[in-house]
Amino acid sequence: MVETVPAGRFHHQRLDIRRWIPAFVSSHRTLFTTLWVFVFLSLFVWQRNLIDGFSFFGRTVTKPMPKLRPVAFNLTDFGAVGDGVTVNTEAFERAVLAISKLGKKGGGQLNVPPGRWLTAPFNLTSHMTLFLAEDAEILGIQDEKYWPLMPPLPSYGYGREHPGPRYGSLIHGQNLKDLVITGHNGTINGQGQTWWKKYRQKLLNYTRGPLVQIMWSSDIVITNITLRDSPFWTLHPYDCKNVTIRNVTILAPVYEAPNTDGIDPDSCEDMVIEDCYISVGDDAIAIKSGWDQYGISYGRPSRNILIRNLVVRSMVSAGVSIGSEMSGGVSNVTVENLLVWSSRRAVRIKTAPGRDYNEHPDDNYDRKAFPILEDISFTGVHGQGVRVPVRIHGSSEIPVRNVTFRDMSVGLTYKKKHIFQCAFVYGRVIGTVFPAPCENLDRCDEQERLVKRSASQNLTDIDYDF
Repeated sequence: MVETVPAGRFHHQRLDIRRWIPAFVSSHRTLFTTLWVFVFLSLFVWQRNLIDGFSFFGRTVTKPMPKLRPVAFNLTDFGAVGDGVTVNTEAFERAVLAISKLGKKGGGQLNVPPGRWLTAPFNLTSHMTLFLAEDAEILGIQDEKYWPLMPPLPSYGYGREHPGPRYGSLIHGQNLKDLVITGHNGTINGQGQTWWKKYRQKLLNYTRGPLVQIMWSSDIVITNITLRDSPFWTLHPYDCKNVTIRNVTILAPVYEAPNTDGIDPDSCEDMVIEDCYISVGDDAIAIKSGWDQYGISYGRPSRNILIRNLVVRSMVSAGVSIGSEMSGGVSNVTVENLLVWSSRRAVRIKTAPGRDYNEHPDDNYDRKAFPILEDISFTGVHGQGVRVPVRIHGSSEIPVRNVTFRDMSVGLTYKKKHIFQCAFVYGRVIGTVFPAPCENLDRCDEQERLVKRSASQNLTDIDYDF
């Protein structure tokens, strides 16, 4: 039996349903949206807890410090206080001593928790991980009387700024193996402002020290930290092998922070520098190998160095430099995917008779020690707002040989005649490059077949002095 409903009653129920359905859908949409937002936030918080610190409902969740060694210590276990005032040198030294006894067990990890940890220079040890938590900052004490003096580097013979000894680095290591400096982007701060001021006022009697210096060591990994305001060169690996520097931020003022190079590989072999951001008061990266006769005698070249995926800035010198101290030789260097912004130069090679550029440790350098510059390739060079895209200034004693340019297009700010500048250069251009290359270079097509041979490689069209 089918029940019939009066038309008026049906109409009334239909109107109720019309009112009820939107309310039902709306409430369920609200419920669904609320659940979706809750799930999303839960996933977001969970991921941020894994990757980064996060504040949720007034509670700060910080990233846990992973245990990368069999044994881990906290700096506070050794009496350190992270108030930015207490000097924690002895705490660092006691921690490093404890880790030095664990080498046969796989070494140890020193966790530096959030805080401002003031210290004088201290040494690291082998089989050690120095881990800086997020918001952890190691501060270098500014009074130079707390910085130890060290002999000059053997490949330099003299302190780089003054004859005789030099100040050590804030964080130092010698003859180490298996060293890791890492973290959740914690900071090592040299507080270099006092040093820069005294240097400009000529109040220092010794060469300033680097922020981090590792010497005669192997199997070094430095990653996921920030280095800033070094008194002198920032990160200085010296005569090291198998070094990886990755995801490191290096900062110093671009003006009035003298000689604050970012990374200076010095007589190093088998090294990778990648995924870094560097903005400093001198070269972002400067590859070195000793100073004049001392570097020649020491005889340890820098070689097999890969530099890639960097963003760099240098208002004083260059994004990547080879030299000036390169007397022990530099070979097999690859630079790829380099972004240089608001800088004086992008890539620079600097040398001269005696094998250094512009200055010498003493008058005993060999004036007939001429460097050999050869086998240099530039591929995929692009830019905007550049005054002089290429300047290769060789000489009759130091010609530059086997230079290749390919896939180059640089937007210019000047329209003068000699934009692509050469002197005593031997090499070739493959395909089309812009701006038009100098007359010193052979022209080849895209298949590298010779189209036009240069009439004179010794032609000089250098007309800028910078």
